[in-house]
Amino acid sequence: MTDALGWRLKIGVVTPSVNTVVQPEYDDMRPRGVTNHIARIHIPDRVVDDDDDFGDLVRDIDNGVDDAVGRVLTCEPACVVLGVSIEAVWGDPKAGVAIRDRLRAKFGANLELVHAGDAVPAALRAVGVDEGPIGVLTPYQPGSEPHLRTFVESSGYQLQTAVHLRCPTAVRIAHTSPETLRRELKAIAAQRPRAIVQFGANMAVGRVAAEAERWLGLPVIAVNTATYWHALRTNGIEDQKEGFGSLLADH
Repeated sequence: MTDALGWRLKIGVVTPSVNTVVQPEYDDMRPRGVTNHIARIHIPDRVVDDDDDFGDLVRDIDNGVDDAVGRVLTCEPACVVLGVSIEAVWGDPKAGVAIRDRLRAKFGANLELVHAGDAVPAALRAVGVDEGPIGVLTPYQPGSEPHLRTFVESSGYQLQTAVHLRCPTAVRIAHTSPETLRRELKAIAAQRPRAIVQFGANMAVGRVAAEAERWLGLPVIAVNTATYWHALRTNGIEDQKEGFGSLLADH
């Protein structure tokens, strides 16, 4: 259902309460006549010193998704975007499908859920990368890598290089500097992957990725850009926008 401001599309977004990047980045990418409506998944700002801590963080998020979706559905959006990336690939390359099916069983079979598990492969195909080696940049602990490798390989690619920034807490992910991102993207690009994919929805990479594509000469897919692009395109919104890379500007 549309309304006076969201006369083309209303998007529901669920993202962790500790996330300070998804909402402003999505709003910066929002076309005229499209509105974003945020529901927060309440989680504590855990210290993430090791892989067990990181697993606990993922479970905190999963335990809160259903309630947040229920809240945002009350404004009758056309779709719900899962504004957290690791949730859609954790433990199973089809984790996003399982979350969608769970939510449809609870809220109705017509629920449209947009998540990184679908958006990232679609984004890679859109920019012409159908196979081959992929580099990955994350704010996570190294224990996330087997999950990401399984996801990348199940999508038809090879995980060539992965850099994990080991951010100490979920909130601190958003403190990652552009200088750090540029340094690590250059290091990954030195291995000459077909593309670089960034995971971690609380890491502000959208505009840095757009810059990096110009000086690295390969696609750099920021997860927030890919997920929001996928929400727009699957709902018939074809507007292009500069400043967030070739995906949103050209596809």
